[in-house]
Amino acid sequence: MPAPEAFAAFAAASIVLLVIPGPSVLYIVTRSVHQGRAAGLVSVLGIHTGSVVHVAAAAFGLSAILTSSATAFTVVKDVGAAYLIWLGVRALRGHDVEVEDGAPRRSLRRVYTQGVVVNVLNPKTALFFLAFLPQFVDLSRGAAWIQVIVLGVTFIALGFVSDGTYALAAARISRRVRDGSRRELFRRWLPGVTYIALGVVSAIAGSRRPATS
Repeated sequence: MPAPEAFAAFAAASIVLLVIPGPSVLYIVTRSVHQGRAAGLVSVLGIHTGSVVHVAAAAFGLSAILTSSATAFTVVKDVGAAYLIWLGVRALRGHDVEVEDGAPRRSLRRVYTQGVVVNVLNPKTALFFLAFLPQFVDLSRGAAWIQVIVLGVTFIALGFVSDGTYALAAARISRRVRDGSRRELFRRWLPGVTYIALGVVSAIAGSRRPATS
């Protein structure tokens, strides 16, 4: 288990990182604004299901592939960026059915699945877990993979609170400002442009070749 002081420092640093909006937060906020509170919360669940995948990869060394292989990094980065752009195009074309509280399960399942895919295909998330978590691991306190899992689960739990707050706040605000004249803006243009922008930014920001051994 991590040392208590290391655990406290990790939790404090994680809170700071989580409250600063990034691609995942923007994705969640867009879902909440576009489709309502239920979809926003389901997107939070999807995003952090993806985080579980990254924690497992970091714990067992799989994400080292992304830092050691420029080809693997580039493939994952490009697929993730293309997926975000595809979501944006779908939204602009009106293919995403609007979801409010009490929406059909099939629609919410799609929101959840998209959240998982968005985060799993984000190489920056894998690199974050690989570079950030080990700083708080003390090999003298037991198996490193157990400590990584403990820290990763802590990060995910804090992420649920932080991202859930963003989702609820965005849904509440969107209900207040959404009216007939702005409905098309919230239903298609805002999410569509946001997803495409996230895809472009993800592609550009991740274009630097990772360090190789």
